[in-house]
Amino acid sequence: MISNATSPWSITAGDFPKGGSLHDQIVFLIGYAILAPSGHNTQPWLFRVSDVFVDVIADRTRALPVVDPHDRALEISCGAAIGLLEVAARRFGLKTSLSISPDSNDPDLLARIHFAPGAAPTADDVSLFKAIPSRRTDRTAFSMDDVPVDFTSGCAKIARETDIEIKLLAEIEDRVELAILVAEGDRRQFEDPCFRRELAAWIHSKRLDSRDGMSGACLGLPDLLSGVGSLVIRTFDMGDGIAAADEAKILSGTPALLVFGSVDTTSGWINTGRALGRVTLLATSLGLSTSYLNQPVEIDALRPEIKFVAGLDSQPQLLLRVGRSETTLAPTARRDVSEVILKDG
Repeated sequence: MISNATSPWSITAGDFPKGGSLHDQIVFLIGYAILAPSGHNTQPWLFRVSDVFVDVIADRTRALPVVDPHDRALEISCGAAIGLLEVAARRFGLKTSLSISPDSNDPDLLARIHFAPGAAPTADDVSLFKAIPSRRTDRTAFSMDDVPVDFTSGCAKIARETDIEIKLLAEIEDRVELAILVAEGDRRQFEDPCFRRELAAWIHSKRLDSRDGMSGACLGLPDLLSGVGSLVIRTFDMGDGIAAADEAKILSGTPALLVFGSVDTTSGWINTGRALGRVTLLATSLGLSTSYLNQPVEIDALRPEIKFVAGLDSQPQLLLRVGRSETTLAPTARRDVSEVILKDG
């Protein structure tokens, strides 16, 4: 069980080693990076820290070969960790310089981030930073209140700064079309026994020592019944029921959907993840919640239809729901910083 005293989620700004070395400060900041979202909560990232930079490395032992055969979502997840690391660095007056795929001979080395003294944080920097420990993936129904203008304008700014597309779709016609595609994605995925086995393998109780994966609470079950939920998913094709539930959630419990688009390259995926990290923090800072409906993006045959509905110029990478929730959620499991930092030699 996650303890408030020992959980990585209990990190506080007051522990920043202000008088310490830049190396020690980078290690501290990684404590915020690991709170990023990832597919099935696989946390597929590793870090190698030097005196002035950190390498972000793909941990492909945590890949999802069925749902993510090209490691697209894996690299987006690593990009989200980079996005949170950048936000945390700005909070403590450090500027960052990002190089994506710095070594063509090492495809696992996704990015190198250099750190140097920078300007004092702005109010927006502090607001995003404070949202990091509070960010959750909320799969419950949201109220149908319109999302605030500050969120819409903030997403546009993030899209410009990360060189990706973010389309906000709130009209009923768009939500109906996307609901149909999500439902079709549900049915196609759950009819595949390999998909069900892979998903089931990442559902387990918070009381286990794995520090990753998803609790049965993600399925609406008590955490103690996580094993039951995993068994049911592995054994039965529940696609029709899940499709119906997702359609209803989009139409009556989702005031807006976000579609992220970029080129299908490591650079595009990393930048999509950086934007995702910041968008989820922006939402949290404004009292909004987010969760994912990536099923049609994960099926190659449905991606062109998502692209058309969203009006994207690039390729769809993520489908995110956003709205206001009344639910208070516990954090998901996280590995400790010490488990994701590579030791020299």
